Amino acid sequence: MDGRQHAIDTRVEQLDAFTGPDLHDLCDAADAAIVDGGGFGWLSPPPRERMENYWRGVLLIPERRLFVARLDGVIAGSAQLVLPTPNNEATSAVSTLTTFFVAPWARGYGLALRLVQAVEEAARTAGFKVLSLDVRETQERAIQIYQQLGYQRWGTNPRYAFVEDQWVRGFYYYKDLEEKKREAEVVEQAGEEPAL
Repeated sequence: MDGRQHAIDTRVEQLDAFTGPDLHDLCDAADAAIVDGGGFGWLSPPPRERMENYWRGVLLIPERRLFVARLDGVIAGSAQLVLPTPNNEATSAVSTLTTFFVAPWARGYGLALRLVQAVEEAARTAGFKVLSLDVRETQERAIQIYQQLGYQRWGTNPRYAFVEDQWVRGFYYYKDLEEKKREAEVVEQAGEEPAL
């Protein structure tokens, strides 16, 4: 070794198609997250073919947007923005954040926070006013991130998931995506610089 430090490349992006090892990497990251307890519904990794079919299907659904986090080019996590179906006028201003995880080996690089922020920005840009989500109470780090980013918990389901022969609570959150916009307008009217 020559003593030089390796600069870590981290990126978050919307993925519209799988290229190269993307599908394989995403399945590996999802498997690692599931084993670690953050499996967005799965309690143990499913057979690889089922996992691959799931991710291929995500890209085919018009109301879903897949965001991935990369660590040195390797997919290490994901989140999805789910849009309301066109026939659902009553909730047409509300989108959903789901399937959010970062593999244990990629934690500590800020990818989780950036994934959620990317989904928020995409929802805001698309004109949605609210972003909602639900999460198992055992997914403590995800809950910390949601709370850090200003999500408001509005409900609890005491029988959200059945894990290891017992019920696990689920929490429901939402975030007002227009709040930041309103704060900027107030600051602009007052002639002040917004705080960053």
